Amino acid sequence: MGRSRGGLTTKIHAVVDALGNPLRFILTPGQASDITQAEALIADLPADHVLGDKGYDAKPLREAIESQEAVPVIPPRATSPQVPCDYALYCERNLVERFFLKIKHFRRIATRYEQTPRAFLSILCLVSAFIWTK
Repeated sequence: MGRSRGGLTTKIHAVVDALGNPLRFILTPGQASDITQAEALIADLPADHVLGDKGYDAKPLREAIESQEAVPVIPPRATSPQVPCDYALYCERNLVERFFLKIKHFRRIATRYEQTPRAFLSILCLVSAFIWTK
């Protein structure tokens, strides 16, 4: 759990499949950057394409995705060298956002009632099982 002016915070890093079903989670303190957990999230997951937002635009991550024989679909930042991006396929990234909207319907996750990361992750896995059964 991370500390902020608002209290304890936890960031959920998630990978979903092409249908929006959760595949893997990693919890970090709220102040952690998204890209710090990106390689661990995609490790050993079979995929043709890996989609991410501009926060994941980094050369080492692109190389890690290509080493898994997948195509990175990550738009470049304005300050970085321009790389090609399939923006039609990038529109499917909203599946991740929709997943987060689904889990926030469960009050225990939305308000972070759990005091330990282990308890929070277990509730998150339980909610994910509900999502998979729908």
